[in-house]
Amino acid sequence: MKCDDCDKEAAVHLTQIINNKKIVMHLCKDCAAKRGFHSPLDNIPFPLANFLEGMLPDEDKPTGKAMAHSDLTCPYCGMTFEEFSRLGRFGCGTCYQTFREKLQGLLRKIHGSSLHRGKLPPMLSEDGSFIKEAERLEEELQRAIEAEDFERAADLRDKIKSLKGEMVDETSKENQNV
Repeated sequence: MKCDDCDKEAAVHLTQIINNKKIVMHLCKDCAAKRGFHSPLDNIPFPLANFLEGMLPDEDKPTGKAMAHSDLTCPYCGMTFEEFSRLGRFGCGTCYQTFREKLQGLLRKIHGSSLHRGKLPPMLSEDGSFIKEAERLEEELQRAIEAEDFERAADLRDKIKSLKGEMVDETSKENQNV
């Protein structure tokens, strides 16, 4: 998005509502500074950065010139891994994919795993019966298709559709009760 004042890339996005009228401004850092807008956190050290840097394996810690040559850079926002370790936050969503390999060890140290395994809704958590049944039917459907048993495949498709409908209904009911 372009700056409203000078056509550079906008970095500050300001939304104000005055007398029920919404005013949106997109400004580059220079134009925002000229207008008196700045982040109150600009000059405050971010303690999470120190924590994260301490958690990094030694081979992934930024080390001057050697790091500058081999450091990854996000293709979308241009953030380097060194900047991430200093700031403690990413520049955009693409950073997660770009720095994925370097984050594996860090996530394992912090969370005990590098994979997110969230909680299942209560109706699914009883051995995950809905999910297991759906997976079993999907596998059976694939075998029926490979065997060209299309009547059986159509039956299985309908069962899967019905089961998924039940799962959606159950989840909706639970969400209404929360």
